[in-house]
Amino acid sequence: MANPDSQTFHWRHDELEDKNFQIRGRTLYFIIVLFAVVISITLLFIYLRWICRFSSSSSAAVSHTVTLSPRQQPLSRSHGLDSSVIDSLPITLYHRSETAGDGECCICLGMFEEGEKVKVLPNCFHGYHCECVDKWLTTHSTCPICRDTIRVYSPV
Repeated sequence: MANPDSQTFHWRHDELEDKNFQIRGRTLYFIIVLFAVVISITLLFIYLRWICRFSSSSSAAVSHTVTLSPRQQPLSRSHGLDSSVIDSLPITLYHRSETAGDGECCICLGMFEEGEKVKVLPNCFHGYHCECVDKWLTTHSTCPICRDTIRVYSPV
């Protein structure tokens, strides 16, 4: 049954090694270019992240030092104001005849009633219901309408 022409198959360890494997011409060029592009994009990404992190921290520091006079202290933190600062904001009674606005709280969209307590922000003079603006200021340090930073003026 065995055919004399058939050859048995033998695995030899030295046949598994490919000593003739070579990378030539275009293939080597494309591998080098691809590697250089990947490295360049990685370095660019790292550089842009560093620039964004550096510029956001330095611009915040510069804006506070440039825009504030020595008599002003920012009350703002990145996540809202202290409750003592919120309580120190002026509260007035709403009178329809004295206001030029439409008499609406822009946070809850409710109308102010005659004689109702309204908290007025010191820089922009926007008025809100006390409960509405107090909730807002615990998480934000800006006016809900104009986004002006709330500042306290210390006496000299």
